[in-house]
Amino acid sequence: MSIEIKKSEKPIIYEDAKKIMEERLLNLHLNKSNELIWTLEHPNIYTAGTSYNKNDVLDKSIKILETNRGGKITYHGPGQLICYFVIDLKKRKKDIRNFISIIEKTIIDTLQFFDIKTFSDRENIGIWYKDNKKIKKVAAIGIRISKWIAYHGFSININNNLDKYKAIIPCGIKDKGITNLKQIKDQNYKELEKKLVEILISNLNK
Repeated sequence: MSIEIKKSEKPIIYEDAKKIMEERLLNLHLNKSNELIWTLEHPNIYTAGTSYNKNDVLDKSIKILETNRGGKITYHGPGQLICYFVIDLKKRKKDIRNFISIIEKTIIDTLQFFDIKTFSDRENIGIWYKDNKKIKKVAAIGIRISKWIAYHGFSININNNLDKYKAIIPCGIKDKGITNLKQIKDQNYKELEKKLVEILISNLNK
């Protein structure tokens, strides 16, 4: 089966996106639909994965949406590229660590195309950038596996409002920061989404 590529121009509410992915997962499991790669933006929202800690919420006035993806607490909003997928690992390697490595490599390769050097960290999932001596996260990964189908996905900070992260301890990591691509290198990122999808498809098909 081929992979359907979907791009949403208008922001998609988090709960609606989750519902669409879960419906696609069920249909994919029943061989009724194709795999999916979906790029979008969310309106402002804080989401908490299955391993989050309530102590990671610093501003108790914010609304937190608990969700079933892996990982801890993060922020989504305008200026952040979300890439969701529904990918059948039964057609590939039934290896979750290998799949996460594909995601990490995709993000690193894409950012390298824009002359930005980033790296992954086995201890702290996500993609990181070394800013002088400070290590800062530029992309977050949170996936779930059901029936050997991987869904949810990852986010890349392009020009989002970093002040929003002050209300939480992002991903439960206290000793590292958060950045976005515009802060790292002020250039045109218009082609990033297209390049990312190209590289992801290529890495999935290897």
